[in-house]
Amino acid sequence: MIIKKNGIKRERLITQSYCLILAANFLLHFAFYLLLPILPFYLMEVFNTEEGTIGVILALYTVATLTIRPFSGYLLDTFARKPLYLIAYIVFAAVFGGYIIAGTITVFIIMRIMHGVSFGMLTVAGNTLVIDIMPSSRRGEGLGYYGLANNISMAVGPMTGLFLHDYYSFNTIFIAALLSCLLGYAAAAAIKVPDKHTESKQERDLPDHKEIKKAEPVSLDRFFLLKGVPAGISLLLLSIPYGMTATYVAVYARNIGIEEGTGLFFTMLAIGMATSRIFSGRQVDKGHITKLITIGMFVVCGCFFALSSCDILMDLNPTIGTYTFFGVALFMGTGFGTMFPAFNALFISLAPNNKRGTATSTYLISWDIGIGLGLILGGYIAQMNNLSNAYFLGGCLVVVSVILFISKATPHFNRNRLK
Repeated sequence: MIIKKNGIKRERLITQSYCLILAANFLLHFAFYLLLPILPFYLMEVFNTEEGTIGVILALYTVATLTIRPFSGYLLDTFARKPLYLIAYIVFAAVFGGYIIAGTITVFIIMRIMHGVSFGMLTVAGNTLVIDIMPSSRRGEGLGYYGLANNISMAVGPMTGLFLHDYYSFNTIFIAALLSCLLGYAAAAAIKVPDKHTESKQERDLPDHKEIKKAEPVSLDRFFLLKGVPAGISLLLLSIPYGMTATYVAVYARNIGIEEGTGLFFTMLAIGMATSRIFSGRQVDKGHITKLITIGMFVVCGCFFALSSCDILMDLNPTIGTYTFFGVALFMGTGFGTMFPAFNALFISLAPNNKRGTATSTYLISWDIGIGLGLILGGYIAQMNNLSNAYFLGGCLVVVSVILFISKATPHFNRNRLK
């Protein structure tokens, strides 16, 4: 449907199915973020697990996610996407119930692996479905709003999880996450998805249209978008310190003397992401993909160095240290929120229409590898030294990412982009 705004024709973005997939995405990630900051405490308090071991156990989730990601992209490009999305969604929800009966660390590890596999399929399917639902001319804006649902869940999920941890049992948190996912599944089931080969006139005019009709042999590029490797390496280096932050920042806050309100860190992070995503998505539609990523990289680079300094600042002046800690969250969210829609669009722009699932999978694989490495490195450094050094290392990794993106990934993208 075409709508007019200020005399300019625009394809309609907000539809019933688009709103439903936003709701399903929000409820999914709310359940995810509800558990994220309390799982280290759960392993320490229930199973008496050491910090280094916690990092390895939590990283198994990411390893399982990575194992399924390449196959997810291929399956979603080969078969109907919505049924795969719904199957993964209900399995992901069911595992929250499995945590309640996990009486041993072995059973918990099995549950985490199952959760990672279902999450890997679920997120690739969701990101691919939303691209199918929205008009291609407003893809950057649509991805921005889709990611905004993640950010809102990030704002309320960790804060809610930490609050429940202070006053209720871990089983109560697992039940709350289960209920959130069941509501999300109901929203996902109501989505109406167009046939994946149905295209708008704009898409038919793309130079890769002829590839949609041509059957292709199974090859590595059907599981992993090889053209996305340069950008994927830069994204991987960015996600390592992000993984250390998302999982261990509550522990870091407690270690440096910030006892109360650590959930506010995630809220500030989410506010920064939410506000910048809206701006970033519209700029992506104007073609400023690599510029947005570069700007975001410089912002988060400074944030990780500032976060590593909070340990010293708290000793010198607790007030300055506390304000720096929460201020970093806001600017870090702004930097990542600027980059996320741009990175997503970058991978999609490198792929023909019949490889959208593979492109999305490659984007998420790059992110998840870094998250997994961040979990392991963060836990190891926390046990051997302290987390301030982990965040300093993270800042250095971002510096390397910036150099690689400007010198390698950007020229490669400009030569190979299709859309």
